[in-house]
Amino acid sequence: MVIDAVITWVDGSDKKWQEKLNKYAKVKIDFNKKKESVRYNSIGEIDIAIKSIIKFAPFIRTIFLVTDSQKPESFNSLKALAESKNINLELIDHTVIFKDFEDCLPCFNSCSIGSMLFRIPDLSEHFIVFNDDTFLMRETTPNDFFINNYPIIRGDWEDFYENKKVRKIYHSILSFLGKPIKKNAIGFKNFQQRSAKLAGTKKYVRRFHTPVSIRKSTLINFFKEHDVLKENVKHRFRNENQFIVSSLSEHLEIKNDTYNYIKNTQLTYFRSYKKPTLVKLKLDRFLKNKSKLFMTFQSLELADQNTIDYILNWIDRRLN
Repeated sequence: MVIDAVITWVDGSDKKWQEKLNKYAKVKIDFNKKKESVRYNSIGEIDIAIKSIIKFAPFIRTIFLVTDSQKPESFNSLKALAESKNINLELIDHTVIFKDFEDCLPCFNSCSIGSMLFRIPDLSEHFIVFNDDTFLMRETTPNDFFINNYPIIRGDWEDFYENKKVRKIYHSILSFLGKPIKKNAIGFKNFQQRSAKLAGTKKYVRRFHTPVSIRKSTLINFFKEHDVLKENVKHRFRNENQFIVSSLSEHLEIKNDTYNYIKNTQLTYFRSYKKPTLVKLKLDRFLKNKSKLFMTFQSLELADQNTIDYILNWIDRRLN
């Protein structure tokens, strides 16, 4: 089985890109403030993501790095490293995957960009989508992503929100206590549910921040029969009416019974770095738990410098 990897990436420190984004944004971003620009900040995660695939997924044929007229400073050295392991590393610009949809560019929306990844030229039938902050931290095989040609889906089966009486009760209690009720219409769970409904499943698998295994033909066939692609990718910024291709693809496979399900996400997830001791404990637990394969460090740049240094040194030891 030929398997490719796809990573979407943006260099949020690029001044030209910042100016382009603020030209189209209704609410301008002050890129000098970390909390305002948190979705676009990075501290070299893309290097780690690519190196982790090269080291721990040697079966990958090509790593496609999808960017908006950008190139990591380390790209040439990363490409040489990949080639030394018989893996290709290629840059794919947004103009390539948005061919015939050029009026939707420039795009700063991961939902829209993700919808076009299956259009990468020469992309294999089986491919894996990675976020640039999600890393492989233990050796993997094709069977960790596809079994008998069908993709592996990881996560928890859940009902859609409107069917959840418990959630309504919980909101009532919060309201009675005078506490705010957070309803994020463009949150990750909402996008997943909307995508599952579009696929036509009665429940949905709540996916966490793990790599996504996709069959290209599943998306090609769906978009041939359903004229929804242009409507989804026209949004330069996230819109509550969008779907995400990762969840759409998974639930199309569920609908067709062409999937393998694993409840264990095999993921160690970091989002809060306020307790460095807890960070170290989670890293130690990862080493002891041989079933763990993936790590996600969301908004790592918000951690204090000592914690960042500890994590990066830990990762460096894993990759070397």
